[in-house]
Amino acid sequence: MQTVRVVVSGVGGSGKTTFVRAISEVGLVSTERCPAGEGTSPHAKIVVDFGRVAMAPDLVLHLFGVPALQAFDLLWWIHCAEAVGWVILVDSTRPETFRDALKIADFAKSFRDTPCVIVANKQDAENAWGPEELRLALRLPTDVPVLPCVATDRDSVKNVLLELLYLVLQATAC
Repeated sequence: MQTVRVVVSGVGGSGKTTFVRAISEVGLVSTERCPAGEGTSPHAKIVVDFGRVAMAPDLVLHLFGVPALQAFDLLWWIHCAEAVGWVILVDSTRPETFRDALKIADFAKSFRDTPCVIVANKQDAENAWGPEELRLALRLPTDVPVLPCVATDRDSVKNVLLELLYLVLQATAC
């Protein structure tokens, strides 16, 4: 059996914990710490989530939900160095966070050039921007996958992970 690591990230409130919780076959494992330091909000928190899901009889994904704060790039290095792919969640109801999501994707790519999908989360909300609207707003090329998702829906999360795995397979076949 092969076990691979997938990183799930996004700005605060984008749905990282919900995404991992929706698909994990084990209870969600979370660590939460309040960062200390000058200029840090007393309400800020750093949460790293872990989940596990068997995608096939011979393939298990370990999902790591990691914070999007560049100040904690050591956490990124620890959790992301061996990742086969990235899921960057975007709260599609909060356009003011779209640019930050793009920065996260760029930051992630600076660690390791692995397949990445941008996920337009909260597609069940009335005011949600669709994937193509998000693509246009971020000026993303057509070869960057922008996928719809509702992180509370297991099937929706599974579809995102399957799309990412297809990209991983394509990347390793080259």
